Amino acid sequence: MDFIKEFWEFLKIRKKYWLLPIIFVLVLFGGLIILSQGSAVAPFIYTIF
Repeated sequence: MDFIKEFWEFLKIRKKYWLLPIIFVLVLFGGLIILSQGSAVAPFIYTIF
């Protein structure tokens, strides 16, 4: 949690709010790939890419 807290402080101080959507999408895709490993949904997710 310290990393997230420090990263948020960095974004606030440096005014780099434009990084938030990029990081959100990367985390979303990472979670989607992790959750799709070994599931029946995996073939449908791979067709998206």
